[in-house]
Amino acid sequence: MPREARLILNDLVFPEGPRWYEGRLWFSDMHAHEVVAVTPDGERETIVEVPNQPSGLGFLPDGRLLIVSMTDRKLLRLDPDGLWEVADISDMAPYHCNDMVTDSEGNCYIGNFGFDITDGSPPRATTMVMVTPDGESSVVADGLQFPNGTVITPDGKTLVVGESWGQRLTAFDIAADGSLSNQRVWAELGFPPDGIALDAEGAIWVAVPTNPGALVRVAEGGEILERIDVPDMGVYACMLGGEERKILFSLEAPTSNPQPGDPRRGRIRAFDVEVGGAGLP
Repeated sequence: MPREARLILNDLVFPEGPRWYEGRLWFSDMHAHEVVAVTPDGERETIVEVPNQPSGLGFLPDGRLLIVSMTDRKLLRLDPDGLWEVADISDMAPYHCNDMVTDSEGNCYIGNFGFDITDGSPPRATTMVMVTPDGESSVVADGLQFPNGTVITPDGKTLVVGESWGQRLTAFDIAADGSLSNQRVWAELGFPPDGIALDAEGAIWVAVPTNPGALVRVAEGGEILERIDVPDMGVYACMLGGEERKILFSLEAPTSNPQPGDPRRGRIRAFDVEVGGAGLP
């Protein structure tokens, strides 16, 4: 029986990078240049404007917000007196930065496009960069095909990233110093993954950004456990939130590259699911 969707928020340009934190869904409206928080009842607050397009979000152990600034390839931190630069990783990320995951110590794992997807440039493999809370940066993985949505397992020992151009989920072991090793395929998908969300049974919900799009629940090894089709939108990110993390938030838009003057057709919808979220984000 199809799951029933309920609308949480509309009139968005391009919602991305959702995080569940302190009773609200935080996300980047990327092309509107703002970070927004919304309650499950749809009460929204604009948190901060980010001139160079916000994408991945995270939180330090003390609760301060971390934001990937896409086009200048920086990690920013929101302090009480405004935005501050944590790190400039433009020398390590060949093109626009996108999603990230922040671990329990505040280390951030940041992906990037690797190439300009809008001008016909050929795809190229790229890096994942780790930034510590004090701004030290290092390349912790290379050879990835458009690393995108990322999760960390509850024990903090495994990172899984969606390779959009590789059409797979890829796993790494996380060492005590945050470095990554033992790269391996977690699941071959046959479709491009965008944002992802891990649940308590070890399955991963995958946002499918084609239009029509979908939310697909995948087990390690690639078995499809469930599929929710979205016939009129691409699904660019997802997050398990709510009191028991049993609300699956779906971030949707008609295209990843809206043009100036396009109507605000992006939206966030929610589905109730049986298995709650786990791990990070």
